[in-house]
Amino acid sequence: MSDATLDDRGRLTLPKELRERYGDRYRVVDLHDGIKLIPVAEDPLAALRDEFADVEKSADELRDAAREAALDEAGH
Repeated sequence: MSDATLDDRGRLTLPKELRERYGDRYRVVDLHDGIKLIPVAEDPLAALRDEFADVEKSADELRDAAREAALDEAGH
């Protein structure tokens, strides 16, 4: 963990190691007890394709399975 300070213009500079590991774009999420920086991929669609490359089910099958699991969890 490292500390970072805002400059006079409200800019935050992340350490080089973090920029190299996570990139230069982030989504800032306001939480009840602080903030969270979530890295945003240069090409979000390519990142999604990579993330789900090994999924063999169709979107409809995944949606149906999620709906069924939610109904089971709700006790229906």
